[in-house]
Amino acid sequence: MIPGGARNPRQVEMMMRRLGMTTEELAGVEEVVVRTKTKEHVFHAPEVTIMTVQGTRTYQVAGTPEIRPRGATPAGATPTAAAPSGPPEEDVRLVMEQANVSREEAIEALTATNGAPAEAILRILTRGSR
Repeated sequence: MIPGGARNPRQVEMMMRRLGMTTEELAGVEEVVVRTKTKEHVFHAPEVTIMTVQGTRTYQVAGTPEIRPRGATPAGATPTAAAPSGPPEEDVRLVMEQANVSREEAIEALTATNGAPAEAILRILTRGSR
């Protein structure tokens, strides 16, 4: 709260500028989701304000959240199709090109290294020198 009681908006704005503070409304926000380990707080059509103080941006979200278990499908929504399993295509191609191996070998190496392309390439290249 600003000491000294109520101030007019112009005085507040001038004081904020002197302190290096700016605020701006973020228009057109449809949804904000805050995820914790167990829950999701979903704000539909919230008011979002960005406040910048000495280069640090702080986002303020105003609205009433829908709180649901994490990963739950919203009411009325249809579950989306599962993403294709396996490593991303660009990683597979990279491993194939760099290690000069087949697609199957590249996928196998990426799976064994939890999807890390550099580790997969090293694994294939060092495998041949054993």
